[in-house]
Amino acid sequence: MKNKKNSPVAKTFSKEERRLMKERFEELSAGKKAIGEPAVLAKIAKMPEPDRAMAKQLHALIKASIPGLKPRSWYSMPAYTKDGKVICYFQSGKKFKTRYSTFGFQDAAKLDKGNMWPTSFALKKLALAEEKKIAALVKKAVS
Repeated sequence: MKNKKNSPVAKTFSKEERRLMKERFEELSAGKKAIGEPAVLAKIAKMPEPDRAMAKQLHALIKASIPGLKPRSWYSMPAYTKDGKVICYFQSGKKFKTRYSTFGFQDAAKLDKGNMWPTSFALKKLALAEEKKIAALVKKAVS
């Protein structure tokens, strides 16, 4: 593929999606370097405000509420794992050019309630009320 602009990947995925795939490949290549607090703090440090402040708050909240969760970089986002499986993550709204950030859960989270339950939440601001809800959800997710 000499002409990258005409490649199937370039036609299928946006520039942002291709950049994220590249970052994910770099995380996989980094192996254990993408796992741990330094990797997560590095991702948070690269975020624009106000996402950086929310990500810092979430990181501190999750560490204090559920110390057993392990931080890791996951698709270039801060994520928290249990037994190697992602439980929850923070997605920067600025990174994806959306009007809100997202705090979400993966299928390893034990939040099942009937036939339908929420797995992600829009975040515009992280105040005490949201912190309490998130702490309770994360505790339930790992129970």
